Amino acid sequence: MEFHRYDFLFQEIATRLTDRLEDIQRTFPIALDLGCHAGAIANVLPRRSAVDWLAHSDISFQMAKCATSTALVADEEALPFADNAFDLVLSNLSLHWVNDLPGALTQIQHTLKPDGLFLATILGGDTLVEFRDCLLSAESEILGGASPRISPMVALGDAAGLLQRAGFALPVADSDTINVTYDNAFKLMADLRGMAEANAIRERTQRFTPRSVFMRAAKLYQDRYSGPEGRINATFEVIYLHGWSPHDSQQKPLRPGSASQRLADALDTEEQPAGEKPV
Repeated sequence: MEFHRYDFLFQEIATRLTDRLEDIQRTFPIALDLGCHAGAIANVLPRRSAVDWLAHSDISFQMAKCATSTALVADEEALPFADNAFDLVLSNLSLHWVNDLPGALTQIQHTLKPDGLFLATILGGDTLVEFRDCLLSAESEILGGASPRISPMVALGDAAGLLQRAGFALPVADSDTINVTYDNAFKLMADLRGMAEANAIRERTQRFTPRSVFMRAAKLYQDRYSGPEGRINATFEVIYLHGWSPHDSQQKPLRPGSASQRLADALDTEEQPAGEKPV
């Protein structure tokens, strides 16, 4: 498939995602690679012993065919799996395309066995911030207005809340930034098309965009974001999602007011009152 020529980002982030399994002292007999693309996760999992059996699914039949083991075509917003089916669900750069992300996360939580783990990556809100800036400026300058060019993405501050809303226990979200340099903006656009990460917003303009807009955007990109060697920088913010299916054995927060020790004693300092208590 042509996708293999452009999947460097998927391969790199799959490695970073599965590295996190090494910090978890347990095995996962049955796992799912949700939105598997060309199988980047399967390529790095054989080096690890945490997963015994990995199934694959993707909304694209062509992508699902690339899987090296059991695979099926499945929409992330209408999962065909039974409740309590998996010990682990992994998803690499797929869920930022989902229209109803809270609903998809809730379905994923239901497919996990109690104390099952969900690990995923999505592109965050700072992704392609340079490209968005230059496209907006060029389109406003030439056409007198701008249309959506890049899909909306989740902000890091909202990610853990989405996991909690979906019913995950111990939700954690953190981010990483990957910077990729290109000769020019047209090389970047070619990569985005090859990755299948081009504009798919329904509200995007349906009119033909003059070539002058993209030429102007490329010039602005070179002027604003090129380095000493003349190559432009493209930012990809990667958000990592980590949550567990609830189980009685998991740690739970203490009831407010139930602490048996004062924080001031633990810090060996003197407690200072914050003011009069409200009546």
